[in-house]
Amino acid sequence: MKKLLIFLSVIFLFFNLAKAQTTEIWIVRHAEKDRSDPQEKNPDLSEEGKVRAGDLAKYLKKENIDVAFSTPYKRTRQTLDSLVIPKVINYTDIKALVDTIKTSYAGKKIIIAGHSNTVLEIIEAFGGKRPREELTDDDYDFIFHLNVKGDKARVKMDQYGIPHHL
Repeated sequence: MKKLLIFLSVIFLFFNLAKAQTTEIWIVRHAEKDRSDPQEKNPDLSEEGKVRAGDLAKYLKKENIDVAFSTPYKRTRQTLDSLVIPKVINYTDIKALVDTIKTSYAGKKIIIAGHSNTVLEIIEAFGGKRPREELTDDDYDFIFHLNVKGDKARVKMDQYGIPHHL
């Protein structure tokens, strides 16, 4: 009985430690896409976008990102290509993304590439407050850094690469 009590106490301790860990998450919108063919539903990055993807790698060069999440579009994946990341996972559902990160990647450093209509929703899904009212189709230079602990997130907004807004 004593061994069972000790075993349960240890499990409870590890569960609480995992729950109390701070997860660092950077969220970006994909870099500039090639708009030369308006009919293309899954375009590559433009030359400007490729430069921005390189700028993202420079911005995060001192961070050891553990895992990345990308929508299944070429432009989001290509935005992350300049980063050295051991694992890139596709996502399509924001709630499932948040649940996966909270249960399987607590305490890790993560980057998420999304779209102008999903980035702010992702921040809110982690418990953060929107740092901007909206992201437009011209907003490519923002990066959001979240420190997530439990159901709360502290959010910092920054810009990287060539400013889109002067």
